[in-house]
Amino acid sequence: MNNSTTNPLLLEAKNLKQYYNVKSGVFKRQTKHVKAVDGVSFTLEKGKTLAVVGESGCGKSSLARMLTMIERPTAGELYFKGNNLLESDPKMDKLRRQKIQIVFQNPYASLNPRKKIGTILEEPLLINTDLSKSDRKAKVLAMMSKVGLKEEFYNRYPHMFSGGQRQRIAIARGLMLDPEIVVADEPVSALDVSVRAQVLNLMMDLQEELGLSYVFISHDLSVVEHIADDVMVMYLGRCVEQGDKNSIYDNPQHPYTQALLSATPRLNPDLRRERIKLTGELPSPLNPPTGCAFNARCRLAFEHCTQHQPQLVDYCQHKVSCFYVEKQARHAE
Repeated sequence: MNNSTTNPLLLEAKNLKQYYNVKSGVFKRQTKHVKAVDGVSFTLEKGKTLAVVGESGCGKSSLARMLTMIERPTAGELYFKGNNLLESDPKMDKLRRQKIQIVFQNPYASLNPRKKIGTILEEPLLINTDLSKSDRKAKVLAMMSKVGLKEEFYNRYPHMFSGGQRQRIAIARGLMLDPEIVVADEPVSALDVSVRAQVLNLMMDLQEELGLSYVFISHDLSVVEHIADDVMVMYLGRCVEQGDKNSIYDNPQHPYTQALLSATPRLNPDLRRERIKLTGELPSPLNPPTGCAFNARCRLAFEHCTQHQPQLVDYCQHKVSCFYVEKQARHAE
């Protein structure tokens, strides 16, 4: 791939897969594969936000760990500005560590309770740069100011802060190495509603100020509507619908996306959708159904859906993986 400075494309994932081996049976002699992520592809442009949405267990967090190389993918390709991040190359490892950072879901668990905030924020600089102690402290204080933390917080411990303040600290830590991409894994789900809005607005302000790109993982579609440019809907490890936010929110095609959006609260009664209730439970990734993974819960499923697995097809506005949508498109022609 050519690396061009004029190309706004930052991150490109091709057919990423993450399989986990699980022992089963009475004596744990059988090995089964949990397909946490099963062939996901997407692109992320500079200054944009890609939101990844879906129920718990759909593979969102596994995808986040792959993008930050906390876990290496079982298969697939991952490029940053045309550079292959999966190559065994120290330069690529350093590039990935500095340019792709993660903000974890739980600010209570992601901060070391035995270290002061100043030490926590200096740690990435200590490991990855040659800055002096005074320069590290100066950069930490500047970043704390950016995220709305007072200078006197530098010598305090995590337990002295509220949930919103801790998440600000976690965001500051993720920005210490001046990354270009931040993977935010449910960054506001553990916060109160009033604090959630403050942290979201902070992230949007930082994106505009620093030119950041986000992979924003969430199950809350009202939050996604506020921050996203593009949306990828996942179900049982696969992408079922993908496109720009407006086209998906205005005209969702996949039955699963329609059900998710129908459950999103709306203050304006004119914008409320007829509620679509999903029946049944999310299938086990250890024993997924044959055909389309959503067929047992889908109100529009027909026989073909139980026998074959649909592929993502581009329908002008966005991509959809659904035989019913494909059939409707053929009839329209």
